[in-house]
Amino acid sequence: MTTRRTEARHLEADRLHSHDAAEAVAAILTGQIAALDATSTARDVIAAAGLAMAAAIASGHKVIYVGAGSSGLMALADCLEIPGTFGVPRHQIAMLFAGGAAALLEMPGAVEDDSDLAAADVARIAPGPGDLVIAVSASGSTPYTLTVAKAAKAHGASIAGLANAEATPLLQIADYPVFLDTGAEILAGSTRLGAATAQKAALNMISTLAGVRLGHVHEGRMVNVLADNAKLLDRAAGMVADFSGIDIDAARAALGQTGGAVKPAILIACGATAAQANTLLAESGGHVGPALSALRQGA
Repeated sequence: MTTRRTEARHLEADRLHSHDAAEAVAAILTGQIAALDATSTARDVIAAAGLAMAAAIASGHKVIYVGAGSSGLMALADCLEIPGTFGVPRHQIAMLFAGGAAALLEMPGAVEDDSDLAAADVARIAPGPGDLVIAVSASGSTPYTLTVAKAAKAHGASIAGLANAEATPLLQIADYPVFLDTGAEILAGSTRLGAATAQKAALNMISTLAGVRLGHVHEGRMVNVLADNAKLLDRAAGMVADFSGIDIDAARAALGQTGGAVKPAILIACGATAAQANTLLAESGGHVGPALSALRQGA
C-alpha cells in the first residue's frame, strides 16, 4: 500500500494526545499556519488560474468546480460564494460534488471512487472549449475528481488542478497545476486540516483575482455584489455614498434608478445620467475606475 504524504507521521503526532488543551490547540494552529505558508510557492500558477477564471466568465463560458469529501467542501464553499460576491450569473458557475447534494448530509466515502458517477455528471454538465474546471483533490488521485478532469479536458475545457501531493495524476493533466505542499497532517490522513486550509486559501486567491480582473472590485469593495438582503442593501448604499461623497439617502435614490446595481449607481451619484452610466461602463469593460475617469474628463 502506498502511503500518502498527508498520512505520514507528523512531528507533533506523539505529543498531541498528551498535551493539555491549550498546548494541543497551539500545535494544531501551528500546522494550519504552516499550511497557509505552503501556498506561497504556488503564487504564480494560482495567479494564472485566476486569470483563466476571469477569461472564462468574461467570454460567457462556465467555471466548474469539482471535488469529493473535504476537498469537495472547499470547492463548494468557493463555488457558492461567487454569484453573490461578484454578481456572476449562476448559470456560469457550477459544482460537481461526488454523490451530489445527498452526500453533503452523510459524506459517504464510496462515492469518491465512483468513476461511473463522474462520467454521468460530466455528460450532464457538458464542459467544453472556453470552460474552466477547478478540480480539488488532496491526494491528486481521487477517482471521481480525476475522471471528471480527464473527461472535461478531452472535451476541450481547461483544467486548474489543486492537490497536496506532488507529481500526481491531477497535477500532470492540469493546465494550471497548483501543488500545495502541506505535508503530513498532525492528525494523519485528516485532510480537512492543513490540506483543506491551503486549498481554501488558494481558491480564495483564484476567485478573488478573477473578480478583480472582471471589474467587480473597486478599491477593495465588492461593487458588483448581489444585494439581496438588508445587510447587503446597506452595504451597497454605503459604497455609493463613499465613492461619490453624497449622503446615504441620495445614494439609496441612485440605487433606485439602477435596480440596486452598484456600479452605475456610483456614476449616477457622481453626475451621470442612467444611460450615460451604462455607456461608460460598457466602454470600460465594467470597470468603475476608468468609467469614473471618463465621466470626469467629459464634465
